[in-house]
Amino acid sequence: MIRIANLTKSFGLKTAVNDLSFEVQRGEVLGFLGPNGAGKSTTMRMITGFLPPTAGSITVGGHDVVESPLEAKRLIGYLPENAASYPDMSVHGFLAFAAELRGLAGAAKKKAVARVVDLCFLESVLYQQIDTLSKGYKHRTCLAQALIHDPEVLIMDEPTDGLDPNQKHEVRNLIREMGRTKAVIFSTHILEEVDAACSRAIIIDRGRIVANGTPEELKAMSELAGAVTLGVEGTAPQPVAERLAALPAVARVEPLANGMLRSYPKDKLASAELARSIMELAARETWKVAALRTEEGHLDEVFRRITLPDTIKQQRT
Repeated sequence: MIRIANLTKSFGLKTAVNDLSFEVQRGEVLGFLGPNGAGKSTTMRMITGFLPPTAGSITVGGHDVVESPLEAKRLIGYLPENAASYPDMSVHGFLAFAAELRGLAGAAKKKAVARVVDLCFLESVLYQQIDTLSKGYKHRTCLAQALIHDPEVLIMDEPTDGLDPNQKHEVRNLIREMGRTKAVIFSTHILEEVDAACSRAIIIDRGRIVANGTPEELKAMSELAGAVTLGVEGTAPQPVAERLAALPAVARVEPLANGMLRSYPKDKLASAELARSIMELAARETWKVAALRTEEGHLDEVFRRITLPDTIKQQRT
């Protein structure tokens, strides 16, 4: 549904997006991650036709966004970063206006407005003026306009920004449900949303893709993935650490708080072997094991490691 090929955008001497290529299929929810200034919003604005690319191509549903903009834009619902709306309109008036802009009239318009009001939980503020709404309700109103024509492609920039925890949960569920039949891209700074709503995620940094995969694949890139944390009662940590470090499957052992020890595998593909060898060692040594767990990778650790500026990476090493 979305195909990006060698996409580049420059503003004068600054290159905001640098030779991006990726695809999004129908039935896929793509999380678009990156630090501030990485090029996320610029990429989304080019996909929606709001900004022209400097180089490269974008097709939506087979239509080139530059050469056939109307055909492409008919397929797109867009929630921009700042949830733009007309503050002097009521919620109902704004959604009816958005429906008319999308070519809906009569019963079809009425049905479309009712559908998105229900989807975005706007019934209680339906006839309230937009500038009197809370930030969360303003955001939901703008999300409703993006859905008003039941688009095949949905582009959302920070869709849960300003929402309380209950509202975030509702929007994540909505994104996940829409992702069953649509092609969805949404940007976020909240890494837990990748697990909650995404089937795949891309991390970009300084305009380039630095990681692309399912949440599980990205977490597997974490240094922590496959490590085994062990707690032993009644035995000093140091001799336990020495015995762990001598295991063939262990690359290194790290002391943690409360006397816990974390063993890192030499080969992440053999993390199950690491846990088994530690259990066997504990049995041979008759240690009183208080805790034993194999760690999952952490997305935040992966994100920080691959997006930190080079100068900071050098300082930390």
